[in-house]
Amino acid sequence: MARGAPEPVTSGFEPWVQQALCVGSGLLVGMLVGLERGFKLRDQPEGQRVAGVRTFSLLGLGSGAAGLIGPAQPMVAGALVLGMLGFLGLAYAPKLKARGDATSPIAAAATIAVAFLAGMGSIGLALASTAVIVLILAMREELHGFVGKFDERDVKALARFTVIALGVLPFLPNESMGPYGAWNPWKLWWVVVLVTGFSFAAYVANRIFGARRGTIATALIGGAYSSTAVTQSLAQRLGSKEAGGAEAAGIALASAVMYLRVIVLVALLAPRILPAFVLVVAPALAVAWIAGWWLYRRASQCEGPSPPGNPIALGPALGFLLFIAVAAVIARWAEGQFGAEGIAVLLLIMGSMDVDAAIVTAGGLPAEAIAAALAALALGGTILANMSVKLGITLVYARGKGVSAALALGASMAALTASLIAGWLRL
Repeated sequence: MARGAPEPVTSGFEPWVQQALCVGSGLLVGMLVGLERGFKLRDQPEGQRVAGVRTFSLLGLGSGAAGLIGPAQPMVAGALVLGMLGFLGLAYAPKLKARGDATSPIAAAATIAVAFLAGMGSIGLALASTAVIVLILAMREELHGFVGKFDERDVKALARFTVIALGVLPFLPNESMGPYGAWNPWKLWWVVVLVTGFSFAAYVANRIFGARRGTIATALIGGAYSSTAVTQSLAQRLGSKEAGGAEAAGIALASAVMYLRVIVLVALLAPRILPAFVLVVAPALAVAWIAGWWLYRRASQCEGPSPPGNPIALGPALGFLLFIAVAAVIARWAEGQFGAEGIAVLLLIMGSMDVDAAIVTAGGLPAEAIAAALAALALGGTILANMSVKLGITLVYARGKGVSAALALGASMAALTASLIAGWLRL
C-alpha cells in the first residue's frame, strides 16, 4: 500500500471475512438498485420486466465475485463482466427499440461497475456510489421537472460555470510565484470559482422558486452573492410607487444572509481566523436575523424583482481576480514594511470596497503575518464599513419609506460595533 493511502475497510479481519465482505457488498449494491427498479416497474405485466430485484442482486453478486478475483485472474473477471453486459444488451435491445428508455440498462451497467469496485475492496466508495445511483433513479419526476424549468440561457450559464470550475482549475499550478511569492494560480482561480459558484447557485435557486415567492425569496437568494446589489434594488423599489410592502424585510434579510456567507467564506479561505471571527460577528448575525424576521412578520406577501446581475459574467469575476492579485502583493509588501497593524489597516480599507476581497487576502497571508484575533477584528471592521454603505443606499433610495429597514441595519451595526470594541479591548 502506498504511503499515506487510507486503510481499506476490511483491514484487520481474517482473509475469508474480508472476501465475504467484498462479495457481500457487491450483493448489497445489486439489491439496493434492484429494489428501486423493482418498485418502479411493479405495475408492468408479469414477464415484461427484464430485470428486477432478483436479477440486479445476481448482477451485484457476480460482479462482486469478479472484482474479488480480478487481481489474480483478470481474464476470468473480464469474461464474467463482459458476459453479464452481453446478456443485458440482448435482453434490453427489444425494449430500447420499442420505448427508447435506457434508464434500466444503464442502471444495470452501473450496478455491475460499482459492485465490481466493492469486490476489489473499495467498499466505502462502492456503497456511496450506490446511494447516489438509487437517489438519481428515485428522483425521476423531480429531476425531469427541474430540467423542464430551464431554458437555453440556463444551459449556457451551466456550461460557462463548468468550464470555469472543471475546465481550468485542475490544470493550474498550486505553488507560490510572482512578486513576493504572493500569487498562487490555483488558489487565485478558486476565487473565481467561488464567486461564480455562489452566483450560479443563487441563480439556479431563483429559477426554481422565482419571483413567485415574493420579495423575501429574492432577498434571501440574492443576498447569498450580493447583499449590496439586493439592497439597492429593494431600496429603489421601496421608494417608488411599486413597493409591495416586503421590501424593508428583504433589505434586512439580505444582510442577514450576508453574515452567513462571509462566515462560510472565512471557513473556506481563512480557517485559522474562523473561531475569532465568529465571536466578532455572532451578535450582529443574531440581531440581523431577529430584525429581518420581525419585519417579515409585519410584511405582506408580494411578488418581487429577480436577483440583479448576470451570475456567470466572467468579466467581473476576472476583474475581481485581478483586484485580489494586486491586493495580495500589497499585503505582502505591507507585511514587510509595517507589520501586523499595517496589514489590519489594509484589510479594513479593502473590505470597505469588497468584503470578499479582504477575506481572500487574509486567507492568503501566512500565519505569522497577523494574529487571528487582529485579522478577525479587521474583517469585522470591513463588514461594518460595508454595512454603512448599505445603510446610506437605503436612506438615499428609499427616503422616508426606508426608516424600518435603516433601523434594522443600524441595530446590526450597533451589535457589530460593540463586538469590535470588546475584541479590541481584549487584545
